Amino acid sequence: MSRMIKELLEKEFRNKYADLDSGLVVSVHGLNGTDVNNFRVELKKSSAEVHVIHNRLARRALTGTTLEPLGAMLAGPCALVTGGPSPIDIAKELVRLTKDYPKLELKYGLIDGEAETAPIEEISKRKSLSELQGEIALLALSPGRRIAGCLNVGGVIAGCIKAVAEKLEKGETIAKVA
Repeated sequence: MSRMIKELLEKEFRNKYADLDSGLVVSVHGLNGTDVNNFRVELKKSSAEVHVIHNRLARRALTGTTLEPLGAMLAGPCALVTGGPSPIDIAKELVRLTKDYPKLELKYGLIDGEAETAPIEEISKRKSLSELQGEIALLALSPGRRIAGCLNVGGVIAGCIKAVAEKLEKGETIAKVA
């Protein structure tokens, strides 16, 4: 491949990865062509993309981007997985897919521009954005529920007033409690 073509490819990949802050590295080397296509289709359902490019080209394209630490993790036949709702959800999906594709090798990932990479298995054990948002909502609502439970005295008072009213309607007298 000529130098000019390599530079064009590098520029294209640099533009493609410039805005990304998360990515995962896997090896699809042990999979046959049909399995790789099925693997891509499975990830496409999660809005993720799989890019297989030469390691040297990828390292050069990632230089100066937030994904630069992933360049050091590229060894052997690798593919870069990007996109999806969140990288943690994609990592969980990748771990699930290793059951269907046992020759799929999970390597490392980078999340939200962190300074260091982490193994994909470790990333998959983290809580996703939607799980964290649910926990925050639960924590925010919990004190409100407690206060509402304490303020539920109105029902008791209404019941007492109703009992007094019924006694008075029947002509009973109400004794004062000391």
